[in-house]
Parts: sequence; structure tokens; C-alpha cells
Amino acid sequence: MRIIFVLPFLLISFSGYSQTATTRSILLNQLRSTHNKAEWFVPVNTAIEGLTPEQANWKDSSGNHSIAQLVTHLTFWNLDQLEKFKGKEKSAFNGNNDDTFTPATAAQWEASVKRIDSVLTAWETIIEQADETKLSTQYTTIANISAHNAYHIGQILYIRKLRGNWNPEKGVK
Repeated sequence: MRIIFVLPFLLISFSGYSQTATTRSILLNQLRSTHNKAEWFVPVNTAIEGLTPEQANWKDSSGNHSIAQLVTHLTFWNLDQLEKFKGKEKSAFNGNNDDTFTPATAAQWEASVKRIDSVLTAWETIIEQADETKLSTQYTTIANISAHNAYHIGQILYIRKLRGNWNPEKGVK
């Protein structure tokens, strides 16, 4: 009998703790987890932190991409889709995805690290400010961007682990 009496009060107490996920909150969580907020995996800012230009540009002889190439590729597509989301005219692109994987000189590498951070920050800002109608028509694209980012971040970590320049204390042991 006591249980029947106490149960409604418990339900009322816990109802204040429930949180409804919104399209905006889900998209922001996905973007942040691939940008700078470690959750299930290492975000890109951590994945590329502390790399020298030489380490970033290393690649094996099998035709795989270097970390620098992966970062320029991620920057290209994140920026391309961000501009599209903003309604801006698409930049000139020949359609060859291979052209989005470019190496970086020492000066370019430092700029690439800053650029990927600023582009991902811009994504988060625009999602925070977008109206629900816009988000409801674009959520699949934004979710795919996060999945694409996570895929390539995994490649970056694999290269770092292969080369012995990854600190497992930063997230992947």
C-alpha cells in the first residue's frame, strides 16, 4: 500500500529531471563530439593537437592520405556544406574529390589546424541560431557531416598510432 502512495510522488519528482532532446541539441552534440568535446571518441582538435608539419604530412607508400590531407579534406567539405546551409552560392569545384586532399607546408599546417577549428565553430554557431524549420530540412546533411568527420578522425588516429606519435591518455588506448 505504501508503494502505491509513494509512487506518484516519485514520478513527479523525477519528471523535472527528464530532458527532451531536440533536433538542435542532437546536431550540436554530434558536431561538438567531432570538434572539441571528447565523448565516445576523440574529437578532431585533440586528434591533430601537437602534430608537427612533418608528422601531419607523412604518408605511406600505398596511396593513403596523410593527416594534413585528411584535415584539408574535412575543412573543404565542412565549409562547402556550411556555405550551402547559409544559402550562399556554391564555390567553383571541379567535382574531383581527390582534389580536396591537399598536403600542407609548415605554414599551411598551422593555418589548417586553425581553419578546421574555425569552420567547425561556425557550424555550431549557425546551428545554435538556426530556426527549427531550417534544421528540420537540413538535419540529415548535418548528421552526415558529423559521421564523415568521425570517419576521417578515426583515420587520423590510426595514422598517429601507426607512427607512434599518439598519446593514449588522450582517449584511445
